[in-house]
This record gives sequence, structure tokens and C-alpha cells, in this order.
Amino acid sequence: MSGTKWVDPAPFEGARPRFPWWVWLPNWAKVAAAPFVLLWLLARLAVRLVLVVVRYPVSTLLPLSGYVFYLHFGLSPLVLALLALTAALVLWCGLDRTSFLRLGWHRLLTEWRRATVYVPQWRTVMRLADLAKENRGKEYRPKLRRVRSEGWRDKVRVRMIPAQSPEQWEARRDNLAHSFNSKSCRVRVLKPRVLELDFIHSDPLTRPVAVPQLSDSTEVDLKKVVVGRTETGKPWRLRLLGSQVLVVGVPGAGKGSVLWSIVWQLAPAIRAGLVRLVGIDPKGGMELGQCPDAFDKVVYDNGADAVELLEEIAAEVKERASRYRGIRRLWARSTGEPFTVLVVDELADLVAYQQDKQLRERATRAIQTITSQGRAPGYAVVGLVQDPRKEVVSFRHLFTTRVALRLDEPQQVDMVLGDGVRQRGAAAHEISENTPGVAWLKEDGQREPERARAFHVTDADLVELGLFFAKATVHDLPGRPGGNEGSAAA
Repeated sequence: MSGTKWVDPAPFEGARPRFPWWVWLPNWAKVAAAPFVLLWLLARLAVRLVLVVVRYPVSTLLPLSGYVFYLHFGLSPLVLALLALTAALVLWCGLDRTSFLRLGWHRLLTEWRRATVYVPQWRTVMRLADLAKENRGKEYRPKLRRVRSEGWRDKVRVRMIPAQSPEQWEARRDNLAHSFNSKSCRVRVLKPRVLELDFIHSDPLTRPVAVPQLSDSTEVDLKKVVVGRTETGKPWRLRLLGSQVLVVGVPGAGKGSVLWSIVWQLAPAIRAGLVRLVGIDPKGGMELGQCPDAFDKVVYDNGADAVELLEEIAAEVKERASRYRGIRRLWARSTGEPFTVLVVDELADLVAYQQDKQLRERATRAIQTITSQGRAPGYAVVGLVQDPRKEVVSFRHLFTTRVALRLDEPQQVDMVLGDGVRQRGAAAHEISENTPGVAWLKEDGQREPERARAFHVTDADLVELGLFFAKATVHDLPGRPGGNEGSAAA
């Protein structure tokens, strides 16, 4: 008692009991509705059975077929049929392992993991991860839509609850990965309210990717230059036409693999004069000097000669752009002019570590001009650097395609690929030292990053590449304006 007002020392804090609406119906209405309710329950049961068969076709149809076979023919024919089926599967695996895995083993693995991993634990994990919400006594829980196993990963499709965002799932990637016994988890947005979680179990890029055979065909798609293989088994296609490429990685991460994979695929077009390569190697030629015949011009330091070459390319960009004004918006092979690729190994030596301030500023202005204005007139920059900090490469935003090889720190992933990419699974700082050439890549306008591995270009491959260019020098080619046709034909 407080004065004249009564204060309850222990107020009731329980939830008000809620009763289903049909409780208040009269008995005659319940009896009349009973047959319809029974039909509805039977229809729902039938739908559930159909869903079970659809989700677990092998696990349900195979035992059922075996039982029917046993009833009609007995035990001995059933054993012989199972042995014949086993032999057929072994033969299939030996003749075409790829199709066996895709159409056979992965389907069985999908059913196993859905039935033993995801379905039994889904409700508990959603609640403990705070991804399920309760409102007015009703629980809203994300729905497990579909599971597809590819051996090295499980793709789990999820429908989010209202008022939920992908960022909430990205913040709980590690929780989900450990809950479902996987090494890591990635979050991809398929459409509004629908996500796909990739639970990674193994790395499909542990083995080096051998370079393809050199071809004499000059039909090179500069928008889709194949420089390796993605983790899904598809070709890694790198865009050069209309793009600028920044490759970042610590020493030994495989920057040379990416560089020489590009040169390897462009080699037929370079030899035909359709593509021109210009290079700067501040390390004295330790990298680009392995195959100098691939380059029209190459400088092996970061001094005045390198800066003059950059300024020369910048002047070419402006001159060609002025000629294209009002005629075309993007370079094409029909112009008769070569597509120019500027390769700068250790870009930081030119724009950050150069001791001469004047040379450093001139180099920065020239590269900024090329990267900002060179896309339309047919000039691409492939810059390789170890340190992605803003103090080192202040204009990294001008590179529309970014490749992150193995990095030292988690923060560097967002520096290279963009803010929030690491939360979506691009763990470039976790790439193994034993897999040089493995990288995460992202293009402007593309939300989800992609993981791939560049071709493994050996010293013997570089010797073969040099012999490929020995038939015709890249300095005098018939396809290049002003080229010496006589020496090229010889």
C-alpha cells in the first residue's frame, strides 16, 4: 500500500491465452465441417508425400522398387539385379566420371545431407542464430527451400522472413558454417527475399590449372579472355575491352600467373598485330624480361624512361579519342588500329615508392589519364601491386575489374574488392600459400565476387611462348599502321 493507492508487489506478466477461432463454433457446425476437414487433411498428407518423393527420389523410389521386385520375383533375382546395378554404376563412373558425379552421386549426396544435416537442425539453428522472430505468439522462421550438393559445396536456398535483410545473414556466416559442419559459408542474393547459402566442404582449386595449347587463331574475344578456371569448373573470363584490371597480392601469391595467362591467351592476336603490348617492369626485367618479344615496348626501371612511356601512351589515348569523336563510342577491330594493353608490374614503384617527387607526380597523372579515358579508344591497363592501401594506389577506384590474390589482412579484401565483399565470403586473406594463382575477382556492377585460379605458366611455357613469337616480331607487323610488311612476311 502506497498512500491510498494499491501497488501489486507481483504483477502478472504471463501472455493472454489465445484460442483457435473454431473453438467458438457450435457443435452442429463442427459436425458439418468434419468431412471437409478430413478431405483437407488427406490432401495435405498427399502433398507432403509427393514433396518427400520429389526431395528424396533415390531414397524413396529405389527401396520401393526393390520391394515390389522382391514381391514379384523373389530374393535371388533381387540380389542379381542389385549386383547388376552396382556393376553398371561402376562402369558408368569409369567411362564418364563427370556425368556420374553430376547425375548420380551428387543427387544421392544431396538427399543424404538434406535429411541428416539441414532438416533436423534447421529450426534449432535458426532460433539460436537469432534469425527466427516471434510476434504475438507466432514464430516467423526462414524456410528451407532447396538443397543441392556438388560434393565440394552445398547450395541451400532460403526464403527470408519479413523485415529481414541479407546483411543479417552475412553477419552470421561463421555461426551457420560451424552449425552445419562446413568450412565456411557464403551468402548470395538470388532475388528479393530469397538467398542461397553456399556451405563449403573442400577446395576444388587445389590443383594447378595447365595452360591450353597455343592457337594460331586470331579470334580473341577481348571482353572474355580466358585466363583460368573458376571453382565451379567454368572458364575464368577476364574483361579487357572497356575495362581496367588491378591485380593485388602478396609476394608468391601468383600475380605472375595472372599476367602470363593474359599474355598467353592474347599471343595469337599480338603476333597478328591486332593487340599491342606495352610493359613497365621496375624490378629490372625479372618478370617481363622472361618473354620480351611479346612486348612492342618495354622499360625495365621506374625512372624517366618509364614515365616518358606512360606519358606517350596517355598522349595516344587522347589523340585516338579525338579521332573517334562523333564516329564511334568504343574501339573495334574494324578500326584497323591495335588494341593496346599496358602492363605495369609493381605499380607502386611508379606512383608511391619513386623518390623523385616530380617523376612520381608525372607517372600518377599519366596512369590516371589512361585508366580514366582509355577504355573507349581501346587502351587497357593491367596493374600489379602488393599493397592495396589508398596511400599506395590512390586511384584504385579507376580499375573496374579487381583481382585479389592472397592478402595479409582481412581489411585489405575490402580495400581491393569493395566494402562488404568480405562479409559475402570473399576471404582472400585465407587463401593457402600452396595455391598460387587462386584469387577472388569482382567487376563493377557485379554484387557477388567470384573465386578462380589462373593458369599455371611454367618457365618451359614461357620458352614456348617466346618461340611462338619468333616467327614474327611484334615490332613490324602487317596489321599495325605503319608496319613493315616485307620484314613481317619474311
